[in-house]
Amino acid sequence: MTTPALVPGSSPPSRRRGADGDYARLLRRISDAGLMRRRPVYYAVRLSLVAIAFAGGWAAFVLVGDSWWTLLVAAVMAVTFAQVALVMHDVAHRQVWRLRQPTELVGRIVGNAGIGLGYGWWQDKHTRHHANPNHEDLDPDVAPDVLIWSQQQARSSRGLSRLIGRAQAFLFFPLLLLLGLNLHLSSVRGLGNRAVKHRGWEGALLFGHFVLYLTALFAVLPTDKALVFLAVHQGLFGLYMGCIFAPNHKGMPTLTGDDRPDYLRRQVLTSRNVRGGAVTDLALGGLNYQIEHHLFPSMPTPNLRHARVIVRDFCAEIGVPYHETGLIASYREALTHLHHVGAPLRAAEHPVAEVASSDR
Repeated sequence: MTTPALVPGSSPPSRRRGADGDYARLLRRISDAGLMRRRPVYYAVRLSLVAIAFAGGWAAFVLVGDSWWTLLVAAVMAVTFAQVALVMHDVAHRQVWRLRQPTELVGRIVGNAGIGLGYGWWQDKHTRHHANPNHEDLDPDVAPDVLIWSQQQARSSRGLSRLIGRAQAFLFFPLLLLLGLNLHLSSVRGLGNRAVKHRGWEGALLFGHFVLYLTALFAVLPTDKALVFLAVHQGLFGLYMGCIFAPNHKGMPTLTGDDRPDYLRRQVLTSRNVRGGAVTDLALGGLNYQIEHHLFPSMPTPNLRHARVIVRDFCAEIGVPYHETGLIASYREALTHLHHVGAPLRAAEHPVAEVASSDR
């Protein structure tokens, strides 16, 4: 069965269940190539370098002290915090350890205690995303919140999301400056979710981070510099995190209701790869190979670029569109989709102008 070409932002058609055999054939090719094997040396080096950068950032913060140069340290630490989040991501997917106990231990230490990001809340949310990417009813990453992701969501939106939705393509990057704060608040709210295991431990580590973080800021810096440092650090942390994850699915085909293609098509058709070299791989933490990551979540990050060739050729063989683009083009596609989504809200605000425009 040949898959028709799809425009990013459209909805893919349903697939026959028998197509699940396609994934089994692809998995055999990937396994035969040795790409599911663990990479202990790579992760030993990576985790060590990130730990050194994290400790070095705090050391620089203390050494620079009461100076506006500390804002440069805040910018560097924003990047470091995001790299710690990427480590937590790989750990949670059991790319580093197969066993649950070391995985959850390290995940909570680097997430909750290290950067104030709740491991249990994030893992629950991210697992649901992987199971049903870009499904409006099942993927929490495209649930309507401040931003809306489909015209159906736009028509039913209310309050702030309805107001922002009209111009959300223009507000997207400025709003990412608040993403760091939102991640912290969501982590705290997540402690009320009974699906999160060991909530007492999660909460102790999470609030321990907040207390130590704020104590360090106000102990080393006067109030004005501490508040500006906080704004710059958390703002750039959120911006960087958003820039890492936005290219992956935003603007790609969406699913609704009972529309559930087989596993391979569900993952490939809703994901976008970002082309680039070593710098792109480092900056995006390997998530620029989003298609391969979604097909094989436990595959070690350095193996994803090798899997790309096999997956791309296999998709061409079975007629499944495989979408990859440059980094700037990925943002353009995402923003174009966000602007398209807001069209019903702009039409409701200026119906005469919209009708006249459509007549032309």
